[in-house]
Amino acid sequence: MDIHLKKLYEKLLASYMTEPKEDHLYSAQQLSKWFIEKRVSPEEVINVHIGSVKRMVPELPREVKATLEMLLEVMVGYGVAYQEREQLMSRQRELEDEIEVAAGLQQTLLPEATPSLPGVDIGVISVASKQMSGDYYNFVDHGMQQLGVGIADIVGKGIPAALCMSMIKYTMDRLDAKSLSPGEILRDLNTIVERNVLPSMFITMIYGVYDSLNHQFRYATAGHEPGLIYSAREDCFTSLETKGMVLGVLRDNEYPEYVADLEPNDAIILFTDGVTEARVDGKFIERETIKSMIRDHIHLPAQQAVEAIHQKLYEMTNYIMRDDQTILMIKRVG
Repeated sequence: MDIHLKKLYEKLLASYMTEPKEDHLYSAQQLSKWFIEKRVSPEEVINVHIGSVKRMVPELPREVKATLEMLLEVMVGYGVAYQEREQLMSRQRELEDEIEVAAGLQQTLLPEATPSLPGVDIGVISVASKQMSGDYYNFVDHGMQQLGVGIADIVGKGIPAALCMSMIKYTMDRLDAKSLSPGEILRDLNTIVERNVLPSMFITMIYGVYDSLNHQFRYATAGHEPGLIYSAREDCFTSLETKGMVLGVLRDNEYPEYVADLEPNDAIILFTDGVTEARVDGKFIERETIKSMIRDHIHLPAQQAVEAIHQKLYEMTNYIMRDDQTILMIKRVG
């Protein structure tokens, strides 16, 4: 214990033993806050107390001395537990700081804004269920009015997920000058992920290239949640094909490609499984319900539409998010 605090306590104790007053008890409460602030253990306080009492009252009855000694022994065990708790709390604060840094890193990995593409309206929303997210999306300019769109779901959370995100972003960013097909891009990503992540981690992903000249969406998937294509003329939905294996399990995987043609006001809606696995009244939300929510908001600009869909889903699940949710919409407007 700090010598200054020790003298303050001894002086206060002596005053209270001589003439007990309420002011002394109030001062003791304030002094206890200083003890906590200085991380003084309980047994230190008891030890100072016993030493002070013995000096002020040399002829203490044997029974009283015995009770004080017992109290000190009890507080020694309590003090050890207190110190362990303080160490755990300190470690918890360090972990929270690390998670805050990692969460900030995640935000820098996401695009600052949705890109513009002639005749196309794009909107995206990504909301983490906790402080950190396992969802990721990105855009890649393929030139010739072609835009690459990737959306991924990392099985895992926290700092490992943030590291996986940085790996995916770096790989996608270096594709800017390359004219790889969606299947080749997923194959490259799979090789990198398989070599660099823990065996317990893997990633689902869909990558597609939207050609705004021909309004075609060429895509490949890696075990990702099937997206939807909305036909405005027929007012109906069809699911995207999903036949590729998740990233990071086997090194030599092939990812078949598919093509979707969009007419005016048609839309492609991509999402992570946090959307389809949302629970309403204890059950997974029906895919038809998701389609109905999209249909109700498809007339809005793409960004407003995805935000409204997410808000509706959030309300239906009684404002409980069990998993990260990302919704991305590409709508042909011309």
